[in-house]
Amino acid sequence: MSKSVESERNKKEGAVAAPIEATSSKAKTVAVIGGGPAGLIAAEELSKAGLSVDVYEAMPTLGRKFLRAGLGGLNITHSEPFEKFCSRYFDRQDCLQPFLDCFKPEALRNWVHELGITTFVGSSGRVFPAEMKSAPLLRAWVHRLRSAGVRLHVGHRFLGFAETVPHLRIAGPQGEFLVAADAVVLALGGASWPQLGSDGAWVSWLVDKGVQVMPWQSANCGFELSWSEHLLKKHSGAPLKSVSMTFTGLDGSVECKRGELLIADYGVEGSLVYAFSRKIRECLSERGAATIYLDLYPDRSYERLWGDLSKPRGTRSLSRHLKACLGKDELKRALLFEFCRRQDMENPKILAGLAKALPLHIAAPRPLAEAISTAGGVSFDSVDSNLMLKDLPGVFVAGEMLDWEAPTGGYLLTACFATGLWAGRAAASWAKGESLL
Repeated sequence: MSKSVESERNKKEGAVAAPIEATSSKAKTVAVIGGGPAGLIAAEELSKAGLSVDVYEAMPTLGRKFLRAGLGGLNITHSEPFEKFCSRYFDRQDCLQPFLDCFKPEALRNWVHELGITTFVGSSGRVFPAEMKSAPLLRAWVHRLRSAGVRLHVGHRFLGFAETVPHLRIAGPQGEFLVAADAVVLALGGASWPQLGSDGAWVSWLVDKGVQVMPWQSANCGFELSWSEHLLKKHSGAPLKSVSMTFTGLDGSVECKRGELLIADYGVEGSLVYAFSRKIRECLSERGAATIYLDLYPDRSYERLWGDLSKPRGTRSLSRHLKACLGKDELKRALLFEFCRRQDMENPKILAGLAKALPLHIAAPRPLAEAISTAGGVSFDSVDSNLMLKDLPGVFVAGEMLDWEAPTGGYLLTACFATGLWAGRAAASWAKGESLL
């Protein structure tokens, strides 16, 4: 491909061609590896600090996972009280707290407004852009970055470090070349949805440099259990709405949440089970099995259900009787037939008990490639308070590369933005020779 053709293609993609070799400019330069939210906000902070910034993204376009997350409505952050918000990061709250304090959910929302995108708070407390889509936000953001002089290189894959860190090996359309930078921000993502760019290939490069990387595990994922062919034939892919889920963790604590599930061929998925994914995963690891309990009718007490089901059936069939007593939701009735013996379907007491505590026996989590996010990654023991790798001075880490997890609901994006902003500011200080924290 000629340079002129490549240049024209990059212009159309909102990028510029990468240098074939290290530049000799006297300006302080910082390389950002990864064109997702963490990498792009790091680049924005670096540009504000007056540095020369290059962003290298392996995929043909920027923010692919960000765009994918917005297909069903981009959940930017959450409006719940900040103290409760921070508790959603489990045992990594203390590690993430300084970054969250620096870029709180309200600050993130204001940042979105500065791009000309209005937001609103949904009934669940989740925050969305008015158009519900991620593409307009990303376009406005990329335009602002380019206007600020940030150079965006798509189709440029990070291949690891050269012998002298932080020199980087980059593979672009014209082959491999080296990049010399005064600081580096790594924002390469975790190991979920690898087809969108987060394939975890960077793990071996950091481990070779002495960085501790915790094993990957599926987070915010579906779980496997066995359904009958009859149920799947009629209800595969159907949403199970307005139910509550109860789960008892290894420590004996009982947690109950309300929401929605989706019946999948392999088991269950959806925001409700995602909220329990960490505890379910721990139980599976320790005991080899886990059971969640569904309340199919959380707005009706056990006594009321028992009373309704005890009403005389008359000449109605069992199916019509259950429809009259339980409502029109066919999937909920199908689940009762799935788990209740035929002779017990005539017993109002047993049926009411099952409707209020339907046991789903979980066999395994779905694979990493299908998970919305991952647990594992760079251990916080391997970074200092600036998110700089202790074994690689001048190299900073942000986003899902770090070992933390959170449920869906805006918590994932908020922490990616917060750690990216922090790493960007710290990298700017390092490159300029200023003191760090």
